Amino acid sequence: MVFSSPVFLFYFLVLTLLVYYLVPCKARNGVLLCASLAFYYWGEQAYVAIMFLSTAIDFTHGLLVERCKARGNDRGAQWAVTSSIVFNLALLFFFKYWDFLAETLQSLGLGFLPVLHIHLPLGISFYTFQTMSYTIDVYRGDARAQRNILNFGTFVTLFPQLIAGPILKYKDLGDQLDCRTCTTERFASGVQIFLVGMGKKVLLANNLGMLWDHYKAMAPEQLTVAGAWLGVLAFTFQIYFDFSGYSDMAVGLGRMFGFEFRPNFQYPYISRSITEFWRRWHISLSTWFREYLYIPLGGNRCSKGRWMFNLLVVWAATGIWHGASWNFLLWGLYFFCLLMAEKFFLLDRLEQAPAWAGRTYTLFFVMVSWAIFALEDFSQLAAYLRVMFGLGGVSLVDGVFGYCLTNYLPILCVSAAAATPLGAQAFRRLPLRVSQAACVILSAAALVVCTAYLVDGTYNPFLYSNF
Repeated sequence: MVFSSPVFLFYFLVLTLLVYYLVPCKARNGVLLCASLAFYYWGEQAYVAIMFLSTAIDFTHGLLVERCKARGNDRGAQWAVTSSIVFNLALLFFFKYWDFLAETLQSLGLGFLPVLHIHLPLGISFYTFQTMSYTIDVYRGDARAQRNILNFGTFVTLFPQLIAGPILKYKDLGDQLDCRTCTTERFASGVQIFLVGMGKKVLLANNLGMLWDHYKAMAPEQLTVAGAWLGVLAFTFQIYFDFSGYSDMAVGLGRMFGFEFRPNFQYPYISRSITEFWRRWHISLSTWFREYLYIPLGGNRCSKGRWMFNLLVVWAATGIWHGASWNFLLWGLYFFCLLMAEKFFLLDRLEQAPAWAGRTYTLFFVMVSWAIFALEDFSQLAAYLRVMFGLGGVSLVDGVFGYCLTNYLPILCVSAAAATPLGAQAFRRLPLRVSQAACVILSAAALVVCTAYLVDGTYNPFLYSNF
């Protein structure tokens, strides 16, 4: 079950909200826990047992860490937090990377690991990182151990962000699990944010995804330079509106239930450097790696060689987190190289350059990165990149490019505008009553149009199902 589906919108969500607001406040976490487990069971059936296991393991380890710290047994606390981290990483490795490692070894003639053809549980990369943050936060003293397993289970399984993030840190959500305020204003703003996210996903990402799929499926000899760039441009918008749309829907759903999640995107395509891009793109993942990997490794408070090594580890981990394939590792190392270049000599020049120059530079390299990200087959990737850069005597344009550009130009223009804060800024300049009325009208229109698309259409991919 995904957010952008009639079953979720008109059955699951309506029923959950109805029960949630009918029961007493003390019972609401129980309602959310049951609803979240049902939501996950809808798509994963037996794998819901992983949620029970993860909840039990990290709940008991959090209590053990706090008890050891209170008794001055720092070694015991270290053992407990390490045990929790090892469990979560082992869970992630087995389901996500076992077959990848086994197939890689077999390709090298080493067949001692069997390929198990393991189905990847939805959202495992998100919720394992969340539960790891819990025991680490308790060990650091940034959060108190949760003594109510019902509340902790709600944190682990919370369906608004369970399968596509944003990644929640327990220290940011712990107090809200125990006590939160549900108001009409917060609920209404949550509905509006949810519908904005659904519009991004259904109206923009899904339609642009069809254009990218068209070019991705073409043989290299059929591609042209302009067509290859048009395809990557479509994917550039698709992945942004798909992921930021899901994040907005998660934030909106959270508000409907009284939670406040931090935003996961801040208009990344207006960035003037790759460094700035990664402050605006998938913020919850970037901050997680900074707080729980980069800083513990030593951050930048060390020798230059060690600092570069720390960044290399972080970006290799960032790449491989996105998927069990070599192209994702290459994607992470690609950004590591760009960031190194910026930190050593490019960043100062970019800050002095005109804004349009920095944004053009950033968008160019980000678009190349999305080609690496989207094409898992290295031979296909190499052929596609050759065409993008006009190598091998390929044509510049053809009739297919003209046809696709003509058909998709309106949605590409809308997407370009929606990827900037200009629309939101103009909306905020309206008189309060006008903006309030416009919000209601646009929200209702978004719901009607998106519902029509979902009922009538069959193309509704979920890009982050592999994460």
